[in-house]
Amino acid sequence: MFEYMGDRISNAIKNIRGMGKITESNINDAMKEIRMALLEADVNYNVVKEFTSKVKEKALGAEVSKSLKPDELFIKIVKDELVELLGGDYVPLHIEDKFEIIMLCGLQGSGKTTTAGKLANLLRKKHNRKPLLVACDIYRPAAIEQLKQIGASLNIPVYTETNKSVLEIANNAIIYAKDNNLDYVIIDTAGRLQIDETLMQELKDVASNITLNEIILVIDAMMGQDAINVITGFNDSLSLTGCVLTKMDGDTKGGVALSLRHLTNVPIKYIGNSEKMDGLSEFYPVRMAERILDMGDILSIAEKVEGIVSEDDAKLQAEKMKKGTFDLEDFLSTLKQIKKLGPLENILKLLPGARNMGINNISIDPKDMAHVEAIILSMTPYERRHPEILKATRKQRIAKGSGRSVEEVNKLLKQFEMMKTMMKHMSNGKMKMPF
Repeated sequence: MFEYMGDRISNAIKNIRGMGKITESNINDAMKEIRMALLEADVNYNVVKEFTSKVKEKALGAEVSKSLKPDELFIKIVKDELVELLGGDYVPLHIEDKFEIIMLCGLQGSGKTTTAGKLANLLRKKHNRKPLLVACDIYRPAAIEQLKQIGASLNIPVYTETNKSVLEIANNAIIYAKDNNLDYVIIDTAGRLQIDETLMQELKDVASNITLNEIILVIDAMMGQDAINVITGFNDSLSLTGCVLTKMDGDTKGGVALSLRHLTNVPIKYIGNSEKMDGLSEFYPVRMAERILDMGDILSIAEKVEGIVSEDDAKLQAEKMKKGTFDLEDFLSTLKQIKKLGPLENILKLLPGARNMGINNISIDPKDMAHVEAIILSMTPYERRHPEILKATRKQRIAKGSGRSVEEVNKLLKQFEMMKTMMKHMSNGKMKMPF
């Protein structure tokens, strides 16, 4: 998501590098490129116009300090305006009360049922809540069955009833939750192919008769600008507290995320970034702006690592990276921990300059990681700690012992050195901006 748009914006900023100061003439081309990048990403025209006007106005009115170069100042202004466009501050889901109820709504095919499961999984794992999934799509038996299967796969209870109204099912589910010490009720409602009065009345009945902590709209990010009309339609009837953008890992331009908050004032609370049940992430405007500009998202990496790597181990590895003493023994240990985080390519995309270094589109076969592990395990402990001693004969022995080729051994060693250099720069705060 956002990669093409981010590349275009980064290229626009490159043209300002080396300029002595920011002037109208030297940012006109950059602003034109940024305008086109946003429009092609399906950002609303009025939003683009307002955004580019603000950036230009602030850039021309800004004084370049000694500590900032013109291109660095310009990128700061672009980033700040992107953050503002995406909603400014992070708006979390309501998770403060002892017992909470939320309702998910949206059009058919938006991913509501899957999102309900992902949300329940996240609430249990991250916030230690005991969720109950409630099947209130009474028109589509397949939806009820889907939710039951999701619940079974996660070992999360699902409440279902037949021949009852949605309001009756929701009320009975709340009683069930309280009786069974469950503290977070997630109501999955029926979707329609379009907004209609019957759908809205059903949802309004629930919202009017049950005290809901949240009313969340689940919306397909691939809808493009039509999403704004859908959000406005639901919001006018229900007073939405937030939305979830699904399918952000698909072939989506991402423009809806940049238009949504600004045009509707409905905060984005989560984005769906994979089909797996852990593929739901909190939406932080600052982090998203940094991803768009290829600045990376180290905080999200840290959150993924938390709970898998102990604080002491993390400090030790960070110190080794800083000193440049990180060896293949450490790399092997890190590799084993990374495997627990999910697909490695998803982590690489979050590194600063990932697009600039060409590692954002890398597809990593799990077998390749197994091969890397086999190569390192075929080395002696001394060789792992001192990879610089690995010459031709040792490499041949390692290749033979791991069942891989000498070329693969060389490739691994080269990649390891590159990674070590990059990590050392990051640890020392010397990582240059990717443009």
